Amino acid sequence: MRPTDVLPGQPPVDRPGTLVSGFVAVLAVVCPLDVLADPTSLGILVAFVVVSVGVIILRRTAPGLDRGFKVPGYPVVPLLSVAFCGCLLAGLPLPTYLMFAGWLALAPAVYRGYSRHRSRLR
Repeated sequence: MRPTDVLPGQPPVDRPGTLVSGFVAVLAVVCPLDVLADPTSLGILVAFVVVSVGVIILRRTAPGLDRGFKVPGYPVVPLLSVAFCGCLLAGLPLPTYLMFAGWLALAPAVYRGYSRHRSRLR
Protein backbone atom coordinates (compact mmCIF):
# COMPACT_ATOMS: atom_id res chain seq x y z
CA MET A 1 0.00 0.00 0.00
CA ARG A 2 1.32 3.45 -0.93
CA PRO A 3 1.42 6.13 1.81
CA THR A 4 -1.11 8.23 -0.13
CA ASP A 5 -3.69 5.43 -0.42
CA VAL A 6 -6.87 5.95 1.52
CA LEU A 7 -7.17 3.82 4.62
CA PRO A 8 -10.62 2.57 5.59
CA GLY A 9 -12.46 5.32 7.43
CA GLN A 10 -9.86 7.98 6.56
CA PRO A 11 -10.41 10.93 4.21
CA PRO A 12 -8.30 11.06 1.04
CA VAL A 13 -5.04 12.99 1.04
CA ASP A 14 -5.39 16.55 -0.27
CA ARG A 15 -2.34 16.76 -2.53
CA PRO A 16 -2.69 20.43 -3.58
CA GLY A 17 -3.18 21.41 0.06
CA THR A 18 -0.16 19.37 1.05
CA LEU A 19 1.96 21.07 -1.63
CA VAL A 20 0.86 24.55 -0.53
CA SER A 21 1.54 23.67 3.10
CA GLY A 22 5.00 22.42 2.17
CA PHE A 23 5.71 25.62 0.20
CA VAL A 24 4.66 27.75 3.19
CA ALA A 25 6.78 25.63 5.53
CA VAL A 26 9.85 26.11 3.31
CA LEU A 27 9.21 29.87 3.19
CA ALA A 28 8.94 29.95 6.99
CA VAL A 29 12.32 28.25 7.32
CA VAL A 30 14.16 30.21 4.63
CA CYS A 31 12.75 33.76 4.90
CA PRO A 32 12.99 36.17 7.84
CA LEU A 33 9.72 36.90 9.61
CA ASP A 34 9.47 40.54 8.49
CA VAL A 35 9.82 39.49 4.83
CA LEU A 36 6.76 37.26 5.29
CA ALA A 37 4.76 39.45 7.67
CA ASP A 38 4.74 42.65 5.62
CA PRO A 39 3.22 41.11 2.45
CA THR A 40 0.72 39.25 4.61
CA SER A 41 -0.29 42.51 6.28
CA LEU A 42 -0.54 44.23 2.91
CA GLY A 43 -2.79 41.53 1.49
CA ILE A 44 -5.10 41.53 4.49
CA LEU A 45 -5.35 45.33 4.58
CA VAL A 46 -6.10 45.52 0.85
CA ALA A 47 -8.79 42.85 1.25
CA PHE A 48 -10.32 44.79 4.13
CA VAL A 49 -10.35 47.98 2.03
CA VAL A 50 -12.06 46.10 -0.80
CA VAL A 51 -14.73 44.78 1.57
CA SER A 52 -15.30 48.23 3.11
CA VAL A 53 -15.67 49.87 -0.30
CA GLY A 54 -17.93 46.99 -1.36
CA VAL A 55 -20.23 47.69 1.58
CA ILE A 56 -20.61 51.30 0.46
CA ILE A 57 -21.19 50.35 -3.17
CA LEU A 58 -23.74 47.65 -2.37
CA ARG A 59 -25.69 49.89 -0.01
CA ARG A 60 -26.02 52.45 -2.82
CA THR A 61 -26.62 50.13 -5.78
CA ALA A 62 -28.82 47.52 -4.07
CA PRO A 63 -30.44 49.13 -1.02
CA GLY A 64 -33.28 46.60 -0.85
CA LEU A 65 -31.03 43.54 -0.83
CA ASP A 66 -31.73 41.17 2.05
CA ARG A 67 -28.66 41.16 4.31
CA GLY A 68 -27.86 38.99 7.27
CA PHE A 69 -25.85 41.80 8.82
CA LYS A 70 -25.83 45.55 8.31
CA VAL A 71 -22.78 47.60 9.16
CA PRO A 72 -23.64 49.98 12.00
CA GLY A 73 -22.80 53.62 11.52
CA TYR A 74 -22.96 53.48 7.73
CA PRO A 75 -21.21 55.21 5.88
CA VAL A 76 -18.90 56.48 8.63
CA VAL A 77 -17.59 53.08 9.75
CA PRO A 78 -16.65 51.83 6.26
CA LEU A 79 -15.03 55.17 5.40
CA LEU A 80 -13.06 55.16 8.66
CA SER A 81 -11.92 51.60 8.02
CA VAL A 82 -10.66 52.61 4.56
CA ALA A 83 -8.86 55.62 6.06
CA PHE A 84 -7.21 53.66 8.89
CA CYS A 85 -6.17 50.87 6.54
CA GLY A 86 -4.69 53.55 4.27
CA CYS A 87 -2.65 54.87 7.20
CA LEU A 88 -1.35 51.40 7.96
CA LEU A 89 -0.61 50.74 4.29
CA ALA A 90 1.39 53.96 4.09
CA GLY A 91 3.81 52.62 6.70
CA LEU A 92 4.81 49.53 4.72
CA PRO A 93 8.14 49.57 2.86
CA LEU A 94 8.39 49.80 -0.95
CA PRO A 95 9.72 46.23 -1.48
CA THR A 96 6.49 44.95 0.05
CA TYR A 97 4.48 46.75 -2.61
CA LEU A 98 6.75 45.36 -5.33
CA MET A 99 6.26 41.80 -4.05
CA PHE A 100 2.52 42.41 -3.88
CA ALA A 101 2.52 43.67 -7.48
CA GLY A 102 4.42 40.56 -8.53
CA TRP A 103 1.90 38.30 -6.83
CA LEU A 104 -0.96 40.23 -8.43
CA ALA A 105 0.66 39.76 -11.83
CA LEU A 106 1.24 36.05 -11.22
CA ALA A 107 -2.24 35.28 -9.89
CA PRO A 108 -4.15 35.52 -13.24
CA ALA A 109 -1.61 33.21 -14.89
CA VAL A 110 -2.01 30.62 -12.15
CA TYR A 111 -5.79 30.98 -12.26
CA ARG A 112 -5.95 30.52 -16.04
CA GLY A 113 -3.57 27.60 -15.98
CA TYR A 114 -5.56 25.88 -13.26
CA SER A 115 -9.02 26.60 -14.66
CA ARG A 116 -8.19 25.77 -18.29
CA HIS A 117 -8.21 22.04 -17.58
CA ARG A 118 -10.81 22.01 -14.81
CA SER A 119 -13.53 24.31 -16.13
CA ARG A 120 -16.99 22.83 -16.72
CA LEU A 121 -18.05 25.78 -18.91
CA ARG A 122 -16.51 24.59 -22.17
